[in-house]
Order: sequence, then C-alpha cells, then structure tokens
Amino acid sequence: MKTIQKEKINLSDEFIAQIKQSVKPHWGPLGWVTYKRTYARYLPKKQRTENWDETVKRTVEGNINLDPRLQHDTSRKIKDELTQEAQKLFRLIYGLGATPSGRNLWISGTNYQQEHGDALNNCWFIAIRPQAYGNSQILPEYLTKDQLAVSMPFSFMFDQLMKGGGVGFSVTQDNVKQLPTVDNTVNLTILISHTSKAYDETVKMGAKDKEQWLADHCADNYDLYELPDTREGWVLSNAALIDHHFSSTNINSVTHLVLDVSQIRARGEAIHGFGGTASGPAPLVEMLFDINQILNDQVEKKLSSVDCTDIGNLIGKTVVAGNVRRSAELALGSADDHAFITMKQDQDKLYHHRWASNNSVAVDSNFDNYDEIADSLRKNGEPGIVNLDLSKNYGRIADGRQANIDPDVEGTNPCGEISLANGEPCNLFEVFPGIATQQGWDLQEVFTLGTRFAKRVTFSHYDWEISRNIIAQNRRIGISMSGIQDWFLSEFGNRVVRGFGEGNDPVTGKKIKRPIYDQKAARRVTQLYQAVVQADKEYSQVLNCTPSLKHTTVKPSGTVAKLAGASEGMHFHYADYLIQRIRFQDNDPLLLALNAAGYHLEPDVYTKNTICVEFPMRAPHADDAEFVSAGTVSIAEQFATQAFLQEYWSDNAVSCTITFQPEEGSKISELLNQYRVITKSTSLLPYSGANFKQAPKEPIGKKLFEQKSAEIKQDVQKTFERQNQDRDKEGFEIVGQEDCEGGACPVK
Repeated sequence: MKTIQKEKINLSDEFIAQIKQSVKPHWGPLGWVTYKRTYARYLPKKQRTENWDETVKRTVEGNINLDPRLQHDTSRKIKDELTQEAQKLFRLIYGLGATPSGRNLWISGTNYQQEHGDALNNCWFIAIRPQAYGNSQILPEYLTKDQLAVSMPFSFMFDQLMKGGGVGFSVTQDNVKQLPTVDNTVNLTILISHTSKAYDETVKMGAKDKEQWLADHCADNYDLYELPDTREGWVLSNAALIDHHFSSTNINSVTHLVLDVSQIRARGEAIHGFGGTASGPAPLVEMLFDINQILNDQVEKKLSSVDCTDIGNLIGKTVVAGNVRRSAELALGSADDHAFITMKQDQDKLYHHRWASNNSVAVDSNFDNYDEIADSLRKNGEPGIVNLDLSKNYGRIADGRQANIDPDVEGTNPCGEISLANGEPCNLFEVFPGIATQQGWDLQEVFTLGTRFAKRVTFSHYDWEISRNIIAQNRRIGISMSGIQDWFLSEFGNRVVRGFGEGNDPVTGKKIKRPIYDQKAARRVTQLYQAVVQADKEYSQVLNCTPSLKHTTVKPSGTVAKLAGASEGMHFHYADYLIQRIRFQDNDPLLLALNAAGYHLEPDVYTKNTICVEFPMRAPHADDAEFVSAGTVSIAEQFATQAFLQEYWSDNAVSCTITFQPEEGSKISELLNQYRVITKSTSLLPYSGANFKQAPKEPIGKKLFEQKSAEIKQDVQKTFERQNQDRDKEGFEIVGQEDCEGGACPVK
C-alpha cells in the first residue's frame, strides 16, 4: 500500500506580518513579562527567546497539523480549510481573545510534541492499585505487558510529572486495599563513578564509589541496573525499587538492589527537547532511599493511604528539584480516612515532602457530615472536596441526572476542574469572553475554534496504553472561560448572584438560602455551552470519531490569565488595587529591562539567587459600584457563583478556591452540605491579605497604586528589545530558556 506523505499546514510570513499590523495583543500589566518569562522558548540559532508571534505560529501549526485527515487526504480542499482555520486561530490567540493551555503554548509545534503527545496535556489522573503497563513506552524488563505491578501507577505519575504535567492520584480505601502485602526488605545500594561531575554531591546523599564498591562486592548476589541518562531511566529505577519489595514482581528473588547513576548528567547541564537544565542525580538518590525506607517499614503489612501519598509526594519533590519543572499533585483519599485527612499536621514530614500535593477527599451526594473536614479546612485549607457521584451521573446540573453519563470517573486533575477516569488527561482551551467581544469576535465562533483545537489534541501520540485507550473512548475536552468576573460586569452590568431567597434542601427538605441568579447571564452561558457541544458534534462527524463525552469546564487559570490581564477563571480579583510580586532568577535578562523601566526590584528574602519584582496592579472595573474582590466578597456568594457555573456552563467541573475570612469559618460545613448536590469539586483557603514579607499579592490603596505606577517611566517590552539590540551589536549572548520552569500545570 502506498503511504501518502503527510501535508503540513504553514502560516505564511506575509499573513503573520499582516496580523501584526492590524491586531494588538491585549497584554495585561503583567502579560508580556509573564509570557517572556514562562512561555518564550529559547532559539539557539538566533541566540534569543521567541517573540509572541513566533510562539503563536509554532503553537497553531503544531495543533492544526494534528488533524487526522492530513494522514490520508492531501486534497486542496482540506488544506485550504485547515489553513483558513489556522489563520483564524492565529488572529484570535495573537490578540489574546483566547489561548490554548500553557502546556500547548510551551510544547506545541516542537519536536518533543511529535515524540510525546502527552506533553500537550495539562494534567492526568491515576489510581494507586496494581496495574499492568501494557504496550507502553515504559515497561520494566522483568515484567510482561499484562502483569500487574504495584509500581505501575507510580511510574505513570513519575513519567507524566517529568514531562511537565500535573497528576491527580487516588488513595481511597477501595484502591489501596487492592495492594498486596509488602513481602521483602530490600537492601538498596546506589553507585556513582568518581569520574562523574556529580560525584561529590551524590555521595553526600548516600551513594557509594562505584569502582571501589564493585571491587569489594564482586562475589555478592545482587541485581544491578545501570540507569541511562533519560527520563525513562529515572522512572524505571523507582519501578525496580518498588517491585523488588513484592515477590510476584521480583523474578530473581534477590533483595539486594544496586542502582548505578553514573551516566546521569550533572546539575546545571542542559535538557534537550523538553528544555531547562538538569538537577543532577542527587535528588533522585535521596528519593530512592526515602521510598525504600517507607516500603521496608511496611514489610509483612500493606501500604496505607498515607504511605502511598508519601511515595507520590517524594516523587513530586524530586521532579521539582533543580527548578526545571513545577510539580502539581492532588491526592484523593476517603472522606472517613482520619489518618489521611490529618497527615499534614506532622510538621516535619510536611516540610520534608508532604507539601508536594494538595489533598482532597472523595464524597457522594449522601455524605452530610462535613464537620471534621470543615475544621481541617479552617486550620490549613485542606482537604478539598471531590463529588464522584455527581461526576459520574451529571454533566451540567441544569441538564438533570443522566445515569452513568461518565461511568469510569475515579478522580480529578490537581486543580479539580476535570473529572477523570484512570489514566486520562485533562485537555484545555481558555476563552476570555470579555476581551474577545471587545475585539469584535463572535463568541460562538471563538468557542467553536477552541473546541476544534482541543479535539485535535486527542489525536496526539500518547506514550501509555491506558491513556491511549481511555482518550479514544472519551475524547474528553475542557473548554474554559476566564476573566469571568470581568465579563459579567462588562456584559451584564452586575455580578451573577443577585441575592438569596428562601428555599428547601432537595434531599433533607431543610430551609436554606437559595441563590438568585441573573437570568440573562444564565441564558447567555447556556447558548455558549450549546455552541461548544454543536461544534464538537460537527467536527466529530467530519473526523469520524466519537463525540466528546464532556466538553466544558472552568480552570483556575493563573499564569495564562495574567497574559491578558483578566481575572483568573471564576475567581474574583484578589483586590481592587494591589502589588503583584514575581520572582526571577538573578541572571534573567528581563531584570535589566524591568530596572530600567522603573519597577522596584529587591533580593528575595526566602530564596538565594532570586530577585523579587513589584508590579502595581489595578483590577478592571475596580471603581465600579458592583465590584468586589476576593477580600470583600462573601463566602456564600463564592459558593453560589461556583454553583451557577456548574449548573449552566461546565459539564466537567468548576475549579475554584473559595477564600474566607476568619469570622466566616463557622459557615463552611453548612455551605459544603448545601452545595453537595451541585458542586463537583471545591477547595477553600483563608484570605491572607499580605500577612508575610514579600507576599505574592499585597492589597494597597488607590493612592499608593497611582504613586507606584508613576514611578514606571518606560514600557518594559520596548526597553527589553532596545537593550537586546544593543547587546547584539556588542556580540553579547542573551541568557535564554534554561532558567525557565518548563511548563507544569500550575505555572503554564
């Protein structure tokens, strides 16, 4: 059979130049700086980082070429159709009326995307129970593809975190009870050659001199693994360690495991493909010893939910090491698991590794005892709540119960906006409806473009068989809105919650304060939801694939929202006026431009070699009579706003961190109970204001805002570009992407 060469869709230089002349990006006050710091990849040939048009071009071309029709249909009609769509996407994203996820801004269109489509997805979910690796890129040599292994979910987690995604994982009692008894005490030895540049720091972590140790133990019986300098090598080292503790997967019955880390590159050396710099083997060595200790302590017993969470947290801590990637984890436990709910009260372990996950508990709509959970939330903002019953049986709440509409849901991604099955990722695209409207876009067209963008991501190459299967089955997408509070005020002239009336709890019949919603907003949001569903239906027919199981969400946003200067997801602005602090490594070339432009810079009081930069900020509509901030809006209105979006917009879930004042803590249990039949996931956090030095966000008054704004004399983008032209003339190399975090869920 003749293989048809895949056609590539490319945006012409002439088209790009035309758009740059006619469209101005809607940069927020932090927008361009955030983009340059977070998403602009380093271009070695040009010895500089990307410009915004180059990032958008790379992102759009990487996505449009995922259309599977290009594999077998090279007709001019298909190519013209997709070229026109790519042009619309470029104009939309370049103007910041909408953006794909930060993962796509970072990876789409790179060689890494072609090899690892997983990296286009923000986050994943895995259940901690024995599972088979299947036909996956990673498979330990001592296992068959169908053999159940305790290591598999931890390998999946480690691998996806290393590729920049976040991971939610379930340690509910239904899962951890399936784990077998720990059979073997394992004697772990880690070797490093004296020729390695990482020798000294790795020996300090407990590694042994390779040459000397091998000479001294030549007659011993042990399993030796020489770890390659790859992501897979790190993952497989941990898999071998875990599986040696279980007789069913330790085929040689050898309990002395020797791991040779000599080939792993030293700290500071470049990571090619993904980007960033290496952390060296020392963090891996520390992790392996710590995980081995947990398993050795449980010999002849079963691992608990806390043990499994600790292993996951140690993996996350290792991935973070070296400031190459940011790790995002959510551990999901049972609502009656007291040890899990209180595990972060151990301060030593919290500071050592338990900080690496947000912890939530799984509930159903019949669960009505939130007192212990509420008490823990008041103390430290955890655990969050995930209602699996609602996720399995409801899309939008307004559409009523649809039994088993999403039957395989077991958990969620770390931010809670997408209900997920085992091995499934979230797949996001974000629309700023207020900004897109200002720029003259028809919102239904915008949401259609976003739907098609996300749908194409499901046709990527995925490394894990479990993911390939569930993605093909569900084709789940998550089209999100951000800047929602800004949009409500500009579009409808008021917030969506208009007050509260008397009502009855649908389960208990007790009297409750039922929110009253703006009906124009409800109708408009419903129209846009229907546009997404229709767009998915039509594109699925064209591609001859399954329609998406679910379509819409509200992500927390964060970094992406800063690009456009919009409120984050459904959240209210932190304050009407504030100082936003962003941290940079002290050799970041942006610092020279920021200093010259007039921004206040000072050494970070918490981290060495880091500079803290202050940005004065004003929220859109700050002086509007209807404006409220996270520091002034009531806890009741935040719960009601989240419920509105779950009812009328999101058929997945709505991510929201509800802030509360100390005097509102007593209301938490009651409100969690009231909204248990509507809200699929939620979390809460005390509103901190600026209670510590160099707080990321510090509320200030209008007068101080105006004073600090007046100190900024130059446009930082123009200043940066001018400085770089001067450097180019001097032959001075600009430091590039190697100091970037590299693209994990909460950052990008």
